[in-house]
Amino acid sequence: MHDLTGFQRDLLYVVSGFENPHGLALSEELEEYYEKEIHHGRLYPNLDELVEKGLIDKSEKDRRTNGYSITKRGERELDARKAWEEQYR
Repeated sequence: MHDLTGFQRDLLYVVSGFENPHGLALSEELEEYYEKEIHHGRLYPNLDELVEKGLIDKSEKDRRTNGYSITKRGERELDARKAWEEQYR
């Protein structure tokens, strides 16, 4: 988790909060948080990197839509991050 950007970490948190969300749902959620538009050129490369790191899985919902879900490794990484943050509260 230490090698993720803040955006990737936020993206991982959002993926974990939904059941098999598609990219548009993730984008909308992040746009609400960041209060600005999240372009495809930013979203999808970061999703792909999280897939490559084994933190999320990518599945095909239909020909044009992919779904994303957090992996067990991704859950462990989020739990470790939460524990780390808690020691400073």
